[in-house]
Amino acid sequence: MAELLPAIPASTLVLFREGAGAPELLMVERAKAMVFAGGALVFPGGRIDPGDHELAATLAGDLDDLAARIAAIRETIEEVGLPVGLTSVPERDALAELRRSLHAGAALGPALEAVGLTIDPEPLVPFARWRPNHAHMRIFDTRFYLARLPEGAPEPVVDDTENVRVFWMSAQDVLDEADAGRARIIFPTRRNLERLAQFDSFDAAVAHAADIPVRTVTPWTEEREGGTHLCIPDDLGYPVTSEAIASAMRG
Repeated sequence: MAELLPAIPASTLVLFREGAGAPELLMVERAKAMVFAGGALVFPGGRIDPGDHELAATLAGDLDDLAARIAAIRETIEEVGLPVGLTSVPERDALAELRRSLHAGAALGPALEAVGLTIDPEPLVPFARWRPNHAHMRIFDTRFYLARLPEGAPEPVVDDTENVRVFWMSAQDVLDEADAGRARIIFPTRRNLERLAQFDSFDAAVAHAADIPVRTVTPWTEEREGGTHLCIPDDLGYPVTSEAIASAMRG
């Protein structure tokens, strides 16, 4: 394998709620002007900040994992206004003040303390870790977590900065939208949506995650029948493990 290029630590949250026929996932549409995945549908998430590490240091456990969980929680509050990973669902005014503080650049720990809230990263379930290694593109080392929408949570509201739309949709329906040309999804998002589309409940997805230890996925190119393909390992629960590079959106 080629030498790994520098990567930005990041984290993302796959948020579930019950749907009529299949669980629905929370998706955001990135603004077209964004350098990374502009115009694409993604899960809420972003970089792991120094403040996330500072808050992680106050908790017991693996610091890198905790910082990633905290980043996923913080980014979900910032981007869509949903209080996942807190010990209780805050009142509307407290949540609004928390979100304003985060948008102003406050670290999550002091922002939570200011409105009398505390964090609980335990409900986040490790699901995957992706670290591409493509040259000439921004590279993120991203940890994916699963979580259930807390009871009593408000409706999501898009931040209108990095993202322009937020909505709930089943994994298969998102894939169908992309296949019909009505949406764009990057290679890691597509592979994870295909994996998530296999499950009829949040509990089934969690059980699957427990059976497959997280191992970092670094796609590689390989010549196969029909041309060059972008490939991933075949033992990590993904039902589709390659795609013609000509059709793969890589960020």
